Amino acid sequence: MSAEAADREAATSSRPCTPPQTCWFEFLLEESLLEKHLRKPCPDPAPVQLIVQFLEQASKPSVNEQNQVQPPPDNKRNRILKLLALKVAAHLKWDLDILEKSLSVPVLNMLLNELLCISKVPPGTKHVDVDLAASPPTTAMAILLYNRWAIRTIVQSSFPVKQAKPGPPQLSVMNQMQQEKELTENILKVLKEQAADSILVLEAALKLNKDLYVHTMRTLDLLAMEPGMVNGETESSTAGLKIKTEEMQCQVCYDLGAVYFQQGSTNPAVYENAREKFSRTKELIAEIGSLSLHCTIDEKRLAGYCQACDVLVPSSDSTSQQLTPYSQVHICLRSGNYQEVIKIFIEDNLTFSLPVQFRQSVLRELFQKAQQGNEALDEICFKVCACNTVRDILEGRTISVQFNQLFLRSNKEKIDFLLEVCSRSINSEKSSDLLKGNMAAFLKNVCLGLEDLQYVFMISSHELFITLLKDEERKLLVDQMRKRSPRVNLCIKPVTSFYDIPASASVNIGQLEHQLILSVDPWRIRQILIELHGMTSERQFWTVSNKWEIPSVYSGVILGIKDNLTRDLVYILMAKGLHCSTVKDFAHAKQLFAACLELVTEFSPKLRQVMLNEMLLLDIHTHEAVIGQSGERPPSDLISRVRGYLEMRLPDIPLRQVIAEECVAFMLNWRENEYLTLQVPAFLLQSNPYVKLGQLLAATCKELPGPKESRRTAKDLWEVVVQICSVSSQHKRGSDGRVSLIKQRESTLGIMYRSELLSFIKKLREPLVLTIILSLFVKLHNVREDIVNDITAEHISIWPSSIPNLQSVDFEAVAVTVKELVRYALSINPNNQSWLIIQADIYFATNQYSAALHYYLQAGAVCSDFFNKAVPPDVYTDQVIKRMIKCCSLLNCHTQVAILCQFLREIDYKTAFKSLQEQNSHDAMDSYYDYIWDVTILEYLTYLHHKRGETDKRQIAMKAIGQTELNASNPEEVLQLAAQRRKKKFLQAMAKLYF
Repeated sequence: MSAEAADREAATSSRPCTPPQTCWFEFLLEESLLEKHLRKPCPDPAPVQLIVQFLEQASKPSVNEQNQVQPPPDNKRNRILKLLALKVAAHLKWDLDILEKSLSVPVLNMLLNELLCISKVPPGTKHVDVDLAASPPTTAMAILLYNRWAIRTIVQSSFPVKQAKPGPPQLSVMNQMQQEKELTENILKVLKEQAADSILVLEAALKLNKDLYVHTMRTLDLLAMEPGMVNGETESSTAGLKIKTEEMQCQVCYDLGAVYFQQGSTNPAVYENAREKFSRTKELIAEIGSLSLHCTIDEKRLAGYCQACDVLVPSSDSTSQQLTPYSQVHICLRSGNYQEVIKIFIEDNLTFSLPVQFRQSVLRELFQKAQQGNEALDEICFKVCACNTVRDILEGRTISVQFNQLFLRSNKEKIDFLLEVCSRSINSEKSSDLLKGNMAAFLKNVCLGLEDLQYVFMISSHELFITLLKDEERKLLVDQMRKRSPRVNLCIKPVTSFYDIPASASVNIGQLEHQLILSVDPWRIRQILIELHGMTSERQFWTVSNKWEIPSVYSGVILGIKDNLTRDLVYILMAKGLHCSTVKDFAHAKQLFAACLELVTEFSPKLRQVMLNEMLLLDIHTHEAVIGQSGERPPSDLISRVRGYLEMRLPDIPLRQVIAEECVAFMLNWRENEYLTLQVPAFLLQSNPYVKLGQLLAATCKELPGPKESRRTAKDLWEVVVQICSVSSQHKRGSDGRVSLIKQRESTLGIMYRSELLSFIKKLREPLVLTIILSLFVKLHNVREDIVNDITAEHISIWPSSIPNLQSVDFEAVAVTVKELVRYALSINPNNQSWLIIQADIYFATNQYSAALHYYLQAGAVCSDFFNKAVPPDVYTDQVIKRMIKCCSLLNCHTQVAILCQFLREIDYKTAFKSLQEQNSHDAMDSYYDYIWDVTILEYLTYLHHKRGETDKRQIAMKAIGQTELNASNPEEVLQLAAQRRKKKFLQAMAKLYF
């Protein structure tokens, strides 16, 4: 090695090995280190990330001198970047499983198009017109790769995709995601249009009998080194990675089978093609072996495809004995031979060959057919459910709810069939002790769950029951049943004619009505009503329960339905749905409303709109109860539906006022103030009082930051509330001609009654809106002339300070409303210091001093981490402190009064000294001296105790005054720290006393 070469190698080795993450592609491009990077055990970034970075840089648009966006330039740098992306894909051996998993559709489409370009595929030529046999091996392989990816992408797009949970909304990210989504949809549209050609290309590939080659990193380097050959004009026919014919055909057959299977949903005849391709795939895998490097097939998925094809397209020459259980069940379902399905399921209870999920899907299919009106399937549903239940208990799973519902109305036939299934599902000699124990426990539980003791005897006297349960267990069960009904002797066999005694019609009707009251399953309610109307046409079954209530605005429309069965069904579904919504059983309420909506859509547009309105109200309640408490915003769809309801102008539609009320409250709670203030149609403000009130509240919230003179809507809101709280006087002229005042009643001039306003406010939970309403009512309460103690509230200054006609306002009702609103607000947020101060002021004004102190202290505690921090001065204002002083004084806690006097901005020595002179104090007196930091008060205490001859107490006061941190010569910071520490300890002691 020459000295010059050695120096160059040393300089290269001294370069940093780990380049910055942001310039990987530049580093690899300039240093030609791609192969070295890919040979690392865990390269970072990963190969697929490199492909994305290379292609993104190569496809960046350029900007010309006129600042116009131009397509990416075809320069040397971009060609090298594309080549590097191809080399990374070649390093991954063009494995579509890896590439599809890690690359998006647009990126992979760009990559494969570059492969086509470099592999001699003429641009603009349809692949179906290219003769694969005459084309170079790398060209044919590139075409196959592209068309395999095309049909795989089409198949993948037909599968449901779980949407990723979106993170915080970022405009740039959302725009990028939207662009990628639109690009993906456009590519898919083109691929679907060319799907037929892609299938023909792959079918032609199956006729090839030669090995193919795909580009490697070396062949791509050769192309790059030869000038003018980047687009692949010349290439050795055997260059690249060899793909054997069998490997290529295996992959193509599998992909063709998948696309044929996907097309079978619209064209069942294509399932035959899918089965042929999957069968051929299995044969080729057997030939190649599972260790092939270039043929990766998911054999479990292949087996699933084959099994599905056998079910969908059974062979014509195969007998029923050769068919799989899946195929037999499928054929029986299609032909309606349900008894054979039951037989297969009973036999499977011994072999456990059918998956439980498959058996459950068969039961669901039968339930759906039964719900569509095929009543003959009710018995089949029970029998299949019984078979599945026995399978479940044998494997140790719990009994399903469906079985309990179907077994609710037991009869002799159901018991007989259940015992038959149990007997045929277990081999008493060969079955394990675990299976026998599970079966015995199941039979015991069935006995304990039966109300009719004659059916209990049928089970307890059965051969299987006697075989599985020991004598002691049977005796214990009999004792349990005797305790439940002591007068029945279970040892006496009932007469066989007992089962032939028919129940009277009235008994059957009563039992059905009882089930009708209890059921919340729409399908079951419908079945019961059909049975009841079949027994008698004289009854109105919507009157069975007095708990079934619907709003009066709906009753006229519903009871006007001419068909008795439809009328009963609509009434009961709505009544039960409303009840479930009231008790917050939203899942059942939604099922009942959905069934009712489906029913009325067929004959009544008016009732359809009614049900849509009720479902909107239900969705609002559901969101508020389940999600709203966590602070998660409602979906945009729900907000749009709320707006649609508020703007609805359909004539003759019965409307419940509560829905408009809830919609406006919903908009206020989620701060849709822009809509309520600027976008609400004018007619709504005139016709809907809740919209008018919501608009005023929203506008007042928006104007709060502005100057006082700009708050015009606050004045409008004040006038509206004053009018609601006004009363009108009713007069009567007597026989002597004089007019006398009889009574006062709520004025009808307001946009709503006070009770309606209070009901609406109790649906709000937005803190700012509640604070505004509270401050308005507090101000209205304070306006009265005979008020002694004002109540304080946040934002109280925005309201007018007087009312022209004080006599017209019902101030007693206002006082009651203030109390109710504060109680409600604190139930929403018990830690809001502003609301706590209002509650304390109310108790202070009504002479409840202990309760007032409780809330004053609680207000301070919540905003200071239980007094570990200083209480903000806007919470403990001088007025609040003075009220706390008065509370303590009237409670005879005079030492507390003296300490609180120190909290004022200017210490009130007069009050402090006067309180300390009181000898009849109900507080701890001298034990509070450690909380006094003002030396003047401590000196007065020393003098007072000396004058009274109270030596011990004087010593305590002297000890307190002698603390070094209270020395007047100390810096101001030390004195303030001493005062703050004593404030903290005193308030914490007070809190423990009054909480």
